[in-house]
Amino acid sequence: MTGFATLGGIEIKLLLRDPGALFAMAIPLFILVVFGSATEPGDTTVPTMALTIAVGLIGLYTVPTTLATYRERGILRRMSTTPVSPGSLLAAQLLLQLFFAAVASALLVAVSGFVFQAAWPARVLPFALVFLLGTTALFSIGLVIAALAASGRAANGVGVLLYFPLAFLGGLMQPKEAMPSFLAAIGEFTPLGAFRQAIGDAWTGVAVQPHLLGIMAAYALVVGFAAVRFFRWE
Repeated sequence: MTGFATLGGIEIKLLLRDPGALFAMAIPLFILVVFGSATEPGDTTVPTMALTIAVGLIGLYTVPTTLATYRERGILRRMSTTPVSPGSLLAAQLLLQLFFAAVASALLVAVSGFVFQAAWPARVLPFALVFLLGTTALFSIGLVIAALAASGRAANGVGVLLYFPLAFLGGLMQPKEAMPSFLAAIGEFTPLGAFRQAIGDAWTGVAVQPHLLGIMAAYALVVGFAAVRFFRWE
């Protein structure tokens, strides 16, 4: 437990020095401020979109870039000589980034509620559970990218290339209703699409559809296992 806590402390210090973390928080906040001012009071469409974008950027950009950069700089190689296991390292990174995503999301919820009079999450517990499950699913994908990428720059590029089509299919670039029906159906089975719809339902008090929870759980379990399986120290 002491070793895990020490590892967590090191990860926190490294995250605070990462300018990419500021980027992942600033972009969704900028989107919320620009588009939130044009929405009706009580509307949660833009806050939901901004929150999903924040989690997506952290999961597909910050997580893989951070770990792949560790490998590139030899940090992971030095860690491999300690009792730290791949599972412990990935768990520490996952928990740290999960906390960062929670802070970013709390900021977005607060700004949308206090500044733009958007409705507050109607069902806090389902909202928190959907947030946890969706974030874990997206972070698992980021961990796989980190496990396979040769460098931080490569992980960055793969994450960005993966983010944009997922964001499009997930309805973050245009309303789902404006998309062709077959693309909208495909988007529902993407991690960003399932997360956006589920978090939106929980926010407004609508019962979250079970298949959305199943989709996110499948990504979290299957892709998370792959991340541990293909992890490389160098």
